[in-house]
Amino acid sequence: MYTLTVTAHVLENKIEIFLQKTLECALATRRENGNVRYDILQNEDDTSCFVIYEVYRTKEDFLHHRKTPHSIKWKTEIESIMTKSRERVRCHSIYFSD
Repeated sequence: MYTLTVTAHVLENKIEIFLQKTLECALATRRENGNVRYDILQNEDDTSCFVIYEVYRTKEDFLHHRKTPHSIKWKTEIESIMTKSRERVRCHSIYFSD
């Protein structure tokens, strides 16, 4: 499995828009053959901070995802409502539980 975490810091007054756009992307991503999981998490202490956890069968599946219209659209639409650039961590799974 190939995983990605994205940390996003969103303008306080744009949280609902961020969640709407991110959920749209998540639902489209879940329809991709190579996607296994897509979680949207909100920080308990800082509600304008989100972590997105994505799991793909292979790195190639992830690379395909990056080229999809919904992924490109999400990146474009959320850019202006971020307080800073997204932080990404890409990983190969050592142990993956269902």
